[in-house]
Amino acid sequence: MPRTADHDLRRQQMAAATHRLIAHAGLDAATMAAVAREAGFSVGLVQHYFASKDDLLLFAYRQMTEHQLARVARMVAEGEADRQPIRAILLRCMPELWPLDESRRGEYRVATAFHARALDVPTVAEVARETAAVVRGQIARAVENGKECGEVEPATDAERAALELSALIAGLAEELYGEPEGRKGHRSRTEAATAILADRLVWYFPGVCRHHDR
Repeated sequence: MPRTADHDLRRQQMAAATHRLIAHAGLDAATMAAVAREAGFSVGLVQHYFASKDDLLLFAYRQMTEHQLARVARMVAEGEADRQPIRAILLRCMPELWPLDESRRGEYRVATAFHARALDVPTVAEVARETAAVVRGQIARAVENGKECGEVEPATDAERAALELSALIAGLAEELYGEPEGRKGHRSRTEAATAILADRLVWYFPGVCRHHDR
């Protein structure tokens, strides 16, 4: 069917409804009928836009990951416009992927549900791989940029750094989701997670930016 603004809007509304259902009650809750009720449409209209539940779920997953990455990209752009060091930009942006509020806890639950589904559904696995590759690629580019400005040692392996930091983000996200209000010593778990991330960023970005150090 031809693409129109109304067409895209309705698909996005259905994807948002799917996201809310999964965040609240898991993948099994996101039936075509439930999505129709949640979005305020008829089941027939949902089926008009999506040939199957799998098509709807895949679109909803893509929408969520694109929105997450877009938020991070905006934060990076803001940090660059403010002439912040790369290390500071990463420390601000990376926790955007953590379940630190109700909205992001919902995103984390949706992502976890789809990661489990990716074990059996190749199309979902492909989206998960694409998203992970984008995150690693952004970190690797940050490391390479850090080499140019003096924040990163020239011999640093950017791909290895990206792999370690992306895995660290994911692991800390899991810890924060499981015990959001817990404590680690005298710190909250969020403070402890942020400190752990900051320590690794200092390890990879030990220098001072030559381009716009304040």
